[in-house]
Amino acid sequence: MKSAVKTALWLAGSITVAGAVIVPKLLATQHEAKPTGGASTTAVIGVKGDAKPRPSSGEGRSATAVPLKVSTMRVVAAPLVETISATGTLIATEGVELQAETNGRVTAIHFREGARVRKGELLVKLNDAELQATLVRSRYQLALAETREKRLAPLIQQGLVRQEDYDIALSELNVQRAQIELTQAQIAGTEIRAPFDGVVGLRYVSEGSFVSVNTRVATLQQLDQLKIDFAVPEKYAQRIRVGGPLRFSVDGATAPFSGRIYAYDPRIDAGTRSLQIRAITDNRDGRLLPGTFASIELVLDQVDDALVVPAVAVIPGLNEKTVFVVGADHKAERRAVETGTRSSTTVQILSGLKPGELLITSGLQNLRPGQAVLTDDDAGTPRAAAIANVSGVGTR
Repeated sequence: MKSAVKTALWLAGSITVAGAVIVPKLLATQHEAKPTGGASTTAVIGVKGDAKPRPSSGEGRSATAVPLKVSTMRVVAAPLVETISATGTLIATEGVELQAETNGRVTAIHFREGARVRKGELLVKLNDAELQATLVRSRYQLALAETREKRLAPLIQQGLVRQEDYDIALSELNVQRAQIELTQAQIAGTEIRAPFDGVVGLRYVSEGSFVSVNTRVATLQQLDQLKIDFAVPEKYAQRIRVGGPLRFSVDGATAPFSGRIYAYDPRIDAGTRSLQIRAITDNRDGRLLPGTFASIELVLDQVDDALVVPAVAVIPGLNEKTVFVVGADHKAERRAVETGTRSSTTVQILSGLKPGELLITSGLQNLRPGQAVLTDDDAGTPRAAAIANVSGVGTR
């Protein structure tokens, strides 16, 4: 009996002690879990997911809402001329060295150095006294041969002379005629005449000088037009056309000159892998001289209404090239473009852009589609200030 009472008292004491320990901890736990405004809401939102957390100050503004200051240009259609550069040499349209055809002494010089001469004009005369004497003798012999032939001609019809005698007389007549022609040709060889209209150069002989065959007496150049010889790499050969225009400059000239292609070699030079071209230019004012070095710009193509943009505005990609334009609401818009002629600083746009659009030319590294932009035209305007106030970004 006493044992049962002791057991009951022990159990009651244990329960009391346990309650004293557990109840305060439970109350403390409930006190900590009591809702306290936003923190509780955040926890509940995290569990239920039925609402989004309220952003803290400065958070929640999308990066695309922050305008990026960029440079722009208005896309316009303008003439485009595609050219390649080359170097060449000016040469006379016609040019020769005046030389003697026979040996002889110079008896007369009929030109002034640097003067214009006409085709056929006598320039230099060599001694032809011996040839003139030969010509006189041949003419006497010709007259004698003609007389003999005339005497025998009617007699042969009557059978009074042999046919053989008449044939000899006729042959002698023809020989004398040929001799006169030969002597006249030799006399012509003592005369140096202008083969075409042109400007005669410096002379290299004087009266009394003895010249031989191929001795250079002077030069003659036709300068009203000049040829331009140059070459281009073989990759441009298919784009060369007779009549194609070109521009060129020479040292000492303040303005460029123009010309046109009139011929080119029908083959590629195997040694240089280039195409030889010849152009022509007007030189009636005499400003250009043969032998001058020329820096040439050859026109390959010309487009009257091309869209040309800075090369830095075109972003190359694996499969396409793109640009950024200022779209609606002053936001960046990405465009795929097709490009054409390219230079070191510009690119022709064949498709993807239209005249009048505003092309972004700077800040492309940090630009994203849909991002608000602040253009050069906006800077300092009330609209720029409004954008800055809304976004928290000021203008400089």
